[in-house]
Amino acid sequence: MLKIVPILAFADNYIWTLLAPAEAVGTERRACVVVDPGDAAPVEAFLSEHRCELVGILITHHHADHTGGIAALTATRDIPVYGPAKENIAGVTHALREADFVELPAIDGITLRVIEIPGHTRGHIAYVGDDFVLCGDTMFAAGCGRLFEGTPAQMYVSLARLAALPPLTRVYCTHEYTLSNLRFALAVDTNNKALIERSFSDQATRERGEPTVPTTIERERLTNPFLRCESPEIRAHAEQFTHKKLENVVDVFAAIRAYKDVFRG
Repeated sequence: MLKIVPILAFADNYIWTLLAPAEAVGTERRACVVVDPGDAAPVEAFLSEHRCELVGILITHHHADHTGGIAALTATRDIPVYGPAKENIAGVTHALREADFVELPAIDGITLRVIEIPGHTRGHIAYVGDDFVLCGDTMFAAGCGRLFEGTPAQMYVSLARLAALPPLTRVYCTHEYTLSNLRFALAVDTNNKALIERSFSDQATRERGEPTVPTTIERERLTNPFLRCESPEIRAHAEQFTHKKLENVVDVFAAIRAYKDVFRG
């Protein structure tokens, strides 16, 4: 069975690692694929410690903390590097667009479907498996990425596409931002019982030194304010922030995303 584990990088990055089933390799080195390796050093340490062979790299977008390790990891390896066709990323060998597929025969024979989810960057993509999604910096646990290049409308649609995945889909985002995201979520969705319960649960998880991700689509639908822009309470907070009446859910999304950018709670 496919295993997905995090490699910690920088202050709060997760380099997700797709591992071939242990029983499939016997005494050989275990094949793996890494996602958004911003730093080669922790990847190399992981490969050495766990006797793994790197057979591919998946990239979701061009930011340096997601791509910085490509050159070093491919310097002595002839391996495919998959990434978005709409972004200029050095080292990418396979440029991907909407509805493309990535086949990983060495990793349990899985196939990943590519969806374009612009907003954080113009060409951001996600990789969708049978029961999981690798979504980079678009959807976070209880939050979403900043709008560095895209528009609020683009990001809203991209989040809606992710939210439309099956409820039990595991969501592998690439930063441990959950507790700060929850503080903001509670400020704009104060009476959400599921959110309140989640805040205690995820706080306890971090106190144990464990990651709060993966999350699930179902959990995000219930507690992520950026997926709940139709909520009257969230709309009220958005209008309070903007000092004007907002006409639609995209305007509400844009307002709470701007509010999150300056939130210091």
